[in-house]
Amino acid sequence: MNSATPELDSSAASSLAVPKSRVVWFVALATLGAVADLATKSAIFQWRGLPGMNDPWWIIDGVLGIETAVNIGAVFGIGAGKGLFFAAFSIVAAIGILVWLFVYRAAQSLWLTVALGMITGGIIGNLYDRLGMWWLDGYPPQWQSGVRDWILFRIEGFPGLDPWPNFNIADSLLVVGAGMLMYQSFFPGQLDSPQPDSNGKNDKQPAESKNAEAKHDHVAKS
Repeated sequence: MNSATPELDSSAASSLAVPKSRVVWFVALATLGAVADLATKSAIFQWRGLPGMNDPWWIIDGVLGIETAVNIGAVFGIGAGKGLFFAAFSIVAAIGILVWLFVYRAAQSLWLTVALGMITGGIIGNLYDRLGMWWLDGYPPQWQSGVRDWILFRIEGFPGLDPWPNFNIADSLLVVGAGMLMYQSFFPGQLDSPQPDSNGKNDKQPAESKNAEAKHDHVAKS
């Protein structure tokens, strides 16, 4: 009986380990998301200039366009002038995500890994701006902890969407990632992929099959 204990312990540890592919997914999404956000901000501000320098450039006339803006608050400009607070909050949130994924093993779920990877990419993109990494001498002082926005969306005459506050790719990643987390909270367990056991078998096999295997193993050991 005791000789089987190490094998059982090894199997249990294997079933609880975070797959390496999840680490790859998370790092790739966080990195690509942050790079896409920062690259587009830099390119758009270089092309269109600082806020107020040029009129909106419309992709879909009157609906979707490009217009540079600097948000010195949080969502919808709330908390203007509290940029350092939001930066500190972003750092704490990023640390919490890493702990949740890789200490509490939420990364066993591909859905959560993708959602939190996107959120982390968004956090990094906006944190860069919050820390004033883009700010130059001569810019308004209040912009030093502001976030660069450039996507303009509006539906004329529609309350709340005339216009919608300018946003960026980081904001989009945060919203999509948060939406995925909300979906997971409403439908828990539906999106988790079964984890293989140490023998490469799906551990979500029917209970009858598991019981039969257990009896076979007991007889074989006897």
